[in-house]
Amino acid sequence: MADGGDTPQTLTRGRRKQGLTVPDIALHGVDARTADGLVRAAILRRLRLSDAVFRVLTMSAALAVLALLGGVIAALLVGAMPALRKFGLSFLTTEAWNPVTETFGGIAPIYGTIVTALIAMLIAVPIGLMIALFLTELCPQRLRRPIGIAIELLAGIPSIIYGIWGLFVFAPFLQQHVQPLLITTFGPVPVLSALFAGPPYGIGVLTAGLILAIMVLPFITSISRDVFEAVPPVLKEAAYGIGCTTWEVFRNVVVPYARVGVIGGIMLGLGRALGETMAVTFVIGNAHRISASILAPGTTISATIANEFTEAVGDLYTSALIALGLVLFIITFIVLAAARYMLLRIERRIG
Repeated sequence: MADGGDTPQTLTRGRRKQGLTVPDIALHGVDARTADGLVRAAILRRLRLSDAVFRVLTMSAALAVLALLGGVIAALLVGAMPALRKFGLSFLTTEAWNPVTETFGGIAPIYGTIVTALIAMLIAVPIGLMIALFLTELCPQRLRRPIGIAIELLAGIPSIIYGIWGLFVFAPFLQQHVQPLLITTFGPVPVLSALFAGPPYGIGVLTAGLILAIMVLPFITSISRDVFEAVPPVLKEAAYGIGCTTWEVFRNVVVPYARVGVIGGIMLGLGRALGETMAVTFVIGNAHRISASILAPGTTISATIANEFTEAVGDLYTSALIALGLVLFIITFIVLAAARYMLLRIERRIG
């Protein structure tokens, strides 16, 4: 055996691969140990070269992502500058949106974006966590795979399909059965009467929030299920061993262990809810006004841009729509930054 555990056959093949044959070694007076060193040096040079190429490729990919992000931000800033120069901060505080007089205010779509996303998360988060708990702890083994596949299929349905279904099926159902009940039930309540006031339109902010909840539910459920399954069984068995119920194990063992992944899934769903376009456009009503009632029609940033960008006449109108896109980008960035900060604090507390 040679140094490093290499056999004579391996070293011979290495010499031949580098162009060093036995006659070459004999003619040039190179002994076997020197030839082995030359072979190893050539292999190390090749490995260093491949490693350097790999490092350059990965760094280029990372820099390309940063350059792409910077290009998007620069394009949004340049496109939004005319509207920001003309309206200033009033663009974020006024409700008027009149292309004829070129008066634009973005507070109505900003309000609609935030409210619909909050409604969606308030509904989707608890339901998604409960579905994930059922699949990991309570569901019979023969049903786990079919239910899991059904949830994943929900995530793959195009948003325009959700919009069509919401407009022709879900909105009429809400108009006839759900919204009248909400108006009658909460009408006498002082605060909730304003929240559920007005005629039952069917379409509106609440309908858009419910559609968004259905759309983000598969993301929250799938990620939560995966992180729940990653909890070590010994922790759950120890909790069951001291007499804990399934709910106590879920609340005190599973959720604390998997909370980082759960928060990540929730933030992913929130990002989807903030930027969803087509499904919301079908069911929100596309009205540029703010109403205290979530039953009233409204609009979101994405819906406004999708509806009006092709019809925008004039640089100021187009700039106002791009400014809305910039605001949506900033909102999404703030949400993701807050999520990262929250996860960092949790990891520090755990560590």
